[in-house]
Amino acid sequence: MTPSTFERTLASAKRTMLFSEIMRLAIDSFMASKVRFMLTALGMVIGTASLILVVTIGLTGKNYVLSLLESIGTNEVIVDYLGASNAGANSEEDFLTIEDVQAVRQQVPAVKAASPLLQLHDNVSIGDGKVRDTLILGVNPEYKTVRNLKVVSGRFFDDEDNVTSTKLAVITPKLAQALYGTNEQAVGQSISIGGIPFIIGGVFRESVDTFGQSEISDQTILIPYPVARYFTGTDSVKEIYFSTTSSHNVEQTAQDILRVIQSRHRATSVYTVQTLTELLTVAARITNALTIVLLLISSVTLVVSGVGIMNIMLATVRSRIREIGIRKAVGATFREIQLQFLVEAVFISLSGGLVGTVLGLGIPLTLRLATGYAIPISAWSAVIALGTATLVGVLFGTLPATRAAQLDPVESLKYE
Repeated sequence: MTPSTFERTLASAKRTMLFSEIMRLAIDSFMASKVRFMLTALGMVIGTASLILVVTIGLTGKNYVLSLLESIGTNEVIVDYLGASNAGANSEEDFLTIEDVQAVRQQVPAVKAASPLLQLHDNVSIGDGKVRDTLILGVNPEYKTVRNLKVVSGRFFDDEDNVTSTKLAVITPKLAQALYGTNEQAVGQSISIGGIPFIIGGVFRESVDTFGQSEISDQTILIPYPVARYFTGTDSVKEIYFSTTSSHNVEQTAQDILRVIQSRHRATSVYTVQTLTELLTVAARITNALTIVLLLISSVTLVVSGVGIMNIMLATVRSRIREIGIRKAVGATFREIQLQFLVEAVFISLSGGLVGTVLGLGIPLTLRLATGYAIPISAWSAVIALGTATLVGVLFGTLPATRAAQLDPVESLKYE
């Protein structure tokens, strides 16, 4: 072994012994004043626990908002006819047709379900002679899949009803309760639309209440599209609803759908596609921003805790001036004294951080086990909390540690 290697090994051993000695001194100091250090660490416990809980609350809120939007249909693509780009050139309307639906189904494999939407407004007569103005939508059976509708009573019309043009209707719960009192009593009742009798086959609702902001209102009746065509006498529709096979290919599928439809119509006709992808992105950004704001607020607790650690360490330095003088007299260097008190500050901060992390993770975990709700728990929040606790200990422990290291050994030995 060369001398240089031996010297490096010896220096490394000395550093290890020095650090172990400093850790022992930090633990001894903690044990000598347990109550004082535990109260000082309490602020860090609260700070780190609140930081983790804020992240958990933010993730829970984000998942909740996104799940609501996904319930509407993240795979949904809506095609609208806007009119002609040059109305003076040709004033004739170029509406979407049922043939467009068939063409898209054949040419775009990523389309899972599709339905035209024919919108009507008519007076509906019920058995006791009451007349009510309602919104009537002519749709295909696949509209239930595209819009992720839930049947709360009875059944939705199927492909056979569509082919045979069965006079079957499904209505919203609020309309059912307004007309018949309950959803169950509405099923099987007869209503008259435009003088044609329909049987109410079921009661449906949206997966998420859109508060009338979608094409479905509180007073809505769905009927098979072929039957709705009898009221208009035309195949033209203004909107077509599509559902893709995956939420990951919605945007690309939307462009493919638009390309197929534009190829079947005049070049001056303007069509547009709408998806929920952009809305989901905006919602995620908003919830992330709110989480960051809450984190900044909770970080105030950590700063206050850091100030408390600095104050208690300054008091500790003052009470141990004579000890510092003795250590310097027997050969302790500036760096060793500074490191000793810095380790003590980090020890207090990190101890509180560990307890706070356990509490911050334990509360949502307990709620998850007790309620069965999938509360998201982020491991990164624990890592960040412990890292922040260590950083606070270093930042607010540096001043007391430096002040202790700068004490004059002679004056320190005279200190009573």
